[in-house]
Amino acid sequence: MSGSSIFDQLRAEHAVLEDVSAVGFPRPEQTRVIAVANQKGGVGKTSTAVNVAAALAEGGLHVLVIDADSQGNASTALGVEHGEEHTSIYDVLVEGARIQDVVSQTRFSQNLWCLPASIDVAAVEIELIDSTGRESKLRQALRDYLLSRNGEGLPRLDYVLIDCPPSLGIMTINAFVAAGEVLIPLQAEYYALEGLALLTRSVQRVAEIHNPALCVSMIALTMFDKRTTLARDVESEVRTYFPAATLKTKIPRSVRVAEAPSFGAPVVFWNPRSSGAVAYKVLAQEIALRGTGMELPEINVPDDVEETVNQDRKSVV
Repeated sequence: MSGSSIFDQLRAEHAVLEDVSAVGFPRPEQTRVIAVANQKGGVGKTSTAVNVAAALAEGGLHVLVIDADSQGNASTALGVEHGEEHTSIYDVLVEGARIQDVVSQTRFSQNLWCLPASIDVAAVEIELIDSTGRESKLRQALRDYLLSRNGEGLPRLDYVLIDCPPSLGIMTINAFVAAGEVLIPLQAEYYALEGLALLTRSVQRVAEIHNPALCVSMIALTMFDKRTTLARDVESEVRTYFPAATLKTKIPRSVRVAEAPSFGAPVVFWNPRSSGAVAYKVLAQEIALRGTGMELPEINVPDDVEETVNQDRKSVV
């Protein structure tokens, strides 16, 4: 990539950030609880959860991330301790601990909190097998926490984002019962379409039995490479079958997004001017605007410079 092309890229990113700042992040009328889910791993699910949360918090909103995955990747990405010696969502669901006694404020923003996960979460399925109302444990604990914040004079949470495990076990069901919406990060590849159909049916099933208000409200295309025919075809299919749910903003493949977790930070905070961070800020704004019934203005998110350079090098070789 030439120097002028990189300069144009940086200028485009600056223009997008100015647009995001001008529009802002409106507060929803009530707390939005969103389960971020996909049965398939490696699709950018956790990256989407933590970076959308980070962007919303940076925009002045109060956000809680609930890490419901035993791998604890969301906790790691937010720089929150989550070893076996630390309390976690396991203690909330199995031992009856209060969320307010387990939640941690992140070092990045006073508006961003995390309920961490630990390896013990893998045992929740067995621990709750004979428990009454086991699918509603998280919903009740979250309700109690929101009420306690109000009673203690703390700011109302605007968003709760639940990072679900890549499966449909008891943890994901708890997330679906606790949530009002489901956000599905979708990698633009063929198998993703099959998984999307299965996941939407699962959401409908949980809604029928446990949570009538639940719906797939948003689908976000991730790791998107607009140069490939496959990515464009998948986008077309998704927008055809889910026109209302599919978000305008697409997250491009980004080296910086992949690197950020190793530094214990969301890319939105670690490298805020990278294309991945810019894209997630735009995505977060679109989600916030949807919460107030507004539409996102047309904003062209640039491709990732590093990724483009690497692809160009491969084509030369």
